[in-house]
Amino acid sequence: MADNLFEDLKEVLQDFKDFLDEKVSVIQPAIAALRSIIPDQIDSLLDTLIDLMGKLKTEVQNLDVSAIPGLAEAAEFTGQVKGFVDAAKALLPDNADDFDAVSDIADVVGGLPSIDEVKGEIIALIDAIVGHLNSLKA
Repeated sequence: MADNLFEDLKEVLQDFKDFLDEKVSVIQPAIAALRSIIPDQIDSLLDTLIDLMGKLKTEVQNLDVSAIPGLAEAAEFTGQVKGFVDAAKALLPDNADDFDAVSDIADVVGGLPSIDEVKGEIIALIDAIVGHLNSLKA
């Protein structure tokens, strides 16, 4: 995995797109057969995935961090926070959920400085995946 959330997202989307690029023609007949057995579930699966991709695309498009002063330092701060979380989590196992929540937030903030670098790639990958998912609905 990459060093931040947005690079990780780009990698996962790229893997998913590559898989669909290669396998969509094989998956299509299986989806058609499954739709004849469990139509509501298959339609729900595809519709929900497409809906989630749309929401993800909107969130990525709306991220504009260019005007945030001190963002690089905030990202460094979250790196320090993650170091603390990693070190302290084992000592306070009853607070594991709290540590996980702090770590998740730190991942988002820590990755923000790089979002502009991968934003276009993420959006293009989402569009390609949605195209494949729509082709599976046909």
